[in-house]
Amino acid sequence: MMSTAEAEIDVKQPDQVGRGVTAKRKPVFVKVGELKPGTNGHTLAVKVLSSTTVLDKKSRNTSSYSSRPGAAHTRISECLIGDETGTVLFTARNDQVDLMKPETTVIIRNAKIDMFKGSMRLAVDKWGRIEVTEPASFTVKEDNNLSLIEYELVNVAEE
Repeated sequence: MMSTAEAEIDVKQPDQVGRGVTAKRKPVFVKVGELKPGTNGHTLAVKVLSSTTVLDKKSRNTSSYSSRPGAAHTRISECLIGDETGTVLFTARNDQVDLMKPETTVIIRNAKIDMFKGSMRLAVDKWGRIEVTEPASFTVKEDNNLSLIEYELVNVAEE
């Protein structure tokens, strides 16, 4: 005899399959040294080495009915993050700034590479997540900063 919980599961499964619900994929962790321009969907475990505030702007419109939540205060920090393969600059926005404190270890999920003045920056938009985790055991390779490499967009003419 099935319990009611099992019966509910049996009833729901065919329904979910019909809607195309996909199972969650196991995250594939990448190393900083593997990051390339124009890529996204990265999951990394990194240490935060430094954090520099580049923008801390309070909105002129201080009314309570703002166009979007959290719009009253914009904060952006550039954080140097890294693992045992190298370092890269991470652009932290608003609430992310509070998580990206020097000496913390974070797991960054669904990150993308943005290009800024020809160099790579890692960023997490609304589809990604940042989680503070236990301190990592690796030593950061600080002499391989991927954000110092300048890329140039070259159009290749097809013949």
